Amino acid sequence: MDITAGLIIFGGVGAWLCVRYRAAVPALFFGVTAVVLFCTAPLGSGVPGALGTVVHGVSTVGGQVANAGHSGDSR
Repeated sequence: MDITAGLIIFGGVGAWLCVRYRAAVPALFFGVTAVVLFCTAPLGSGVPGALGTVVHGVSTVGGQVANAGHSGDSR
């Protein structure tokens, strides 16, 4: 296991322990650190692009739904 994987596991375990003992700010810190390390690792390098695709798809569908209600047919 390389150092990045160890740090990701450490961040996840740290976040879990902080949530278990109800320490919100440290849990947020550990969680964000684990996500950032995961996204910069080779295994998680596709996560930001995939997330962007999902957000774009939701935005497109949301726009279509919003525009469907304004089709001009108001009875």
